[in-house]
Amino acid sequence: MSATVAPRQAFRRAAYRFTRSWLSVLGLVMVAGLLLLAVAGPWLAPFPDHVAGSVNTAARFRPPSLAHPFGTNEVGQDVLSLVMAGARVSIVAGLAVVMLGTLVGTVIGAIAGYAGGWVDEVLMRLADLKLTIPGLMLAMAVAAALGAGMANMVFAIALSWWPGYARLVRAEVMARKEEMFVTAARAIGASGARILFRHILPNVATPVIVKMSLDMGFAILTVASLGFIGIGVRPPTPEWGAMLSVARGYMPDFWWMALAPGMAIFVAVFGFNLLGDGLRDLFDPKARR
Repeated sequence: MSATVAPRQAFRRAAYRFTRSWLSVLGLVMVAGLLLLAVAGPWLAPFPDHVAGSVNTAARFRPPSLAHPFGTNEVGQDVLSLVMAGARVSIVAGLAVVMLGTLVGTVIGAIAGYAGGWVDEVLMRLADLKLTIPGLMLAMAVAAALGAGMANMVFAIALSWWPGYARLVRAEVMARKEEMFVTAARAIGASGARILFRHILPNVATPVIVKMSLDMGFAILTVASLGFIGIGVRPPTPEWGAMLSVARGYMPDFWWMALAPGMAIFVAVFGFNLLGDGLRDLFDPKARR
């Protein structure tokens, strides 16, 4: 009975600490809304035919109104519908970048931290070499070489994303591998791989999860940046950065074309940052301000 009650009590205490910060709750609500749009945005859009690529040139450049809360674009498409549908590309791409970067960085950092010696030196110098190149510039170069498309864009950004996780996991593994539970595992004959992946890595998951939540906003911003310069998904698929790029040519006369995608990017980055701060304070009370 106590084994069941203890996790419940720990969860309730954690939920109570989290809900005490209204900014963390706001971030959670914003992220939940974005995830809802990522899943059901194309179907919730008021003009789903515009999402599919249909145009209405008779309704070009209409300002915000009850029928079109964020106006229409240069081909008469409802801007709100495009932004709602574009959430799927931005959120899914950002999540894929963070997951891929986390996977690669965790494996490399774990091996480097546990093995030490020349293995650590080689892997960390590789990470340092990558850190000397600005991430966005590397992503732009790789995406331009591979061509437009969501998969190529995700791969290009993830290629510049893993060193941060590698360094974080390496430091955590180096601290954990000297603890008593690792010594006990070695004493009973556990292999190095089992100790690393079954005993050490589960104990370093908390800082990795916090970093992932904080990185999601920046990953979405990077995805939008590549879309803005034309190295993102192919039209007519709606994407926030590409929409901003098109709207730039019609500023300031038709300002509403840039308002909705710009607000969407702001909400995504701000929401994930608030949620990440809340998770950091939840998992690491010492970091609480």
